[in-house]
Amino acid sequence: MHVLMTSDTLNGSIWTYTRELISGLIGRGFRVTLVSFGEIPLPEQTAWMERLRGLEYRPTAFRLDWMQEGQQDFVDASAYLCSVAEEVKPDLFHSNHLCYGALPIPMPRIVVAHGDLITWWKSVHGHGPKESPWLRWYRHTTAQGLSGASAVVAASDWMLEAVRGNYPASMNGTVINNGRNPIHFNPYVTKNDTVLAIGRILDPAAQVHLLAERSHPVPVCVVDAKQPEHSSETVFRADVGFSNGTEGVVLRGPRSESQLRLLYSRASMYVSASRYEPNGMTILEAALSRCALILNDIPALREIWGPAAVYFRTNDGDSLCEAVRILNSDAELRRSFATRAFNRARECYNSNRMTSNYIQLYRSIISQSAKAA
Repeated sequence: MHVLMTSDTLNGSIWTYTRELISGLIGRGFRVTLVSFGEIPLPEQTAWMERLRGLEYRPTAFRLDWMQEGQQDFVDASAYLCSVAEEVKPDLFHSNHLCYGALPIPMPRIVVAHGDLITWWKSVHGHGPKESPWLRWYRHTTAQGLSGASAVVAASDWMLEAVRGNYPASMNGTVINNGRNPIHFNPYVTKNDTVLAIGRILDPAAQVHLLAERSHPVPVCVVDAKQPEHSSETVFRADVGFSNGTEGVVLRGPRSESQLRLLYSRASMYVSASRYEPNGMTILEAALSRCALILNDIPALREIWGPAAVYFRTNDGDSLCEAVRILNSDAELRRSFATRAFNRARECYNSNRMTSNYIQLYRSIISQSAKAA
């Protein structure tokens, strides 16, 4: 089977998801033509492609639909995708952007809801964004993409229902949990008594300030989730204590994947204070590194992690501090939650399972399309 896929080089979680899924598909004998939007990626972002013989990659700099300038590029990006589809003649179109679900190409189309502007805005601000001509275009184009798709995929029931409730579109929705390959993480390194959090520091959805603006009885490391501008593989310390023996919060800029892997492996606890989490890749990476999870009590995270995590009161910094204090003071409890998260991640959210579920969906909608024809 040959799949034409779109992805996003600006969002690290979507790019990671793309890598995991494409690697899994090609390992099962699929062919993939990948078109990326956003920016031309750095060499270290595409190094994983070198060993994949069934992959053809076509990077572009078309701006994304949720950007104010995205409307200007949408027609050209759509035309480009149609021309690629005509050239390579895939069996199926898999878009990681909702707006392309109605693309006029003669094949089944699926779109994946990794997030969208309306659901993000409502989660962060408690109400929808201010109406404007651009917003009306965005809502209309997204609704068309959802209606035109053979299937709409989300990583959680919460995200699927949020999309369904915010767009006037009939859609065939299904949930496929995101997955990561456990081999990329080291859960067996001796842990330090530290807390790790990863999120865009200025992103109101990430709410990193709930952790960074308070004092804690344990060293805390907050890493900016932006893509690093260049790879730096120099000597890197994974401890977050201070030289004088005191403790506090360390804010660090973007880190490479190998540096993050080291931080995950050493941290005993991982905090996500996010109020909007449609993807959850960093939480999954922390779980596969055997970190105890301390999560904001929002429906999406409750759905995914259930009893495998500790939850603090929704958007409450004091409750977060208390959760950190309790886990830090009880090593046995901390190890218990770390093991729960690790086992749940390996069993439920691995890349092999994700790939199998997508293949099953691909075959189902291709079969349905053939019968309809």
